[in-house]
Amino acid sequence: MAPVKVFGSAVFANAARVMACLEEVRVEYEVVEVDYMTKEHKGLKHLARNPFGQIPAFQDGDIMLFESRAISKYVLRKYAKSAQDDLLREGNPEEAAMVDVWTEVEVHHYLPAMAPIFYECVVYPARLGTTPDQKVVDESLEKFKKVLDVYEARLSKSNYLAGDFFSFADLNHFPFTFHIMATPHASVFDMYPHVKAWWERVMERPSLKKISAHMEIKA
Repeated sequence: MAPVKVFGSAVFANAARVMACLEEVRVEYEVVEVDYMTKEHKGLKHLARNPFGQIPAFQDGDIMLFESRAISKYVLRKYAKSAQDDLLREGNPEEAAMVDVWTEVEVHHYLPAMAPIFYECVVYPARLGTTPDQKVVDESLEKFKKVLDVYEARLSKSNYLAGDFFSFADLNHFPFTFHIMATPHASVFDMYPHVKAWWERVMERPSLKKISAHMEIKA
């Protein structure tokens, strides 16, 4: 039996983040499906794992965790087998600080600007059969471009967000960016050559290639 369990499949972007970290540190894990359409995530059984009724939850022996970024950091701290696996760069305070900075930027700036595009163009059409609200998409794209201006400046100076090394700061951007890249709005990245080159480097990671094969959101 796998030593750890992820409750929620890679279809859920936040679960995909956790699985990518598990793949990076080469830990065997079991995926436990949670039926979103029947609201299993709001049932008592799942609420015991995640009291907010969201996906994912994570179990490692007696410990049960929720919040995907916290789970991911736990996985990287506990299971990193070498310095190469140290995606948090905790052996170097300065590098670790930069990882933290760009992890926070994703949460507070990048994802909030991108999320409405993700829901309007990916989730709602698949789950609800709706067409995107173009006004919402257009307004969000303008906000997203302002964020990408900052990323372009940063990535003109280093290959990755925290420096010239791949880290959790980069991996953290993977799940939602992957979905946006499957929409016509992926073309916005063409305006930012350093950001686009960074994304191509990120997606060369075997862990991300493996997880992305299971991320399609279907009706």
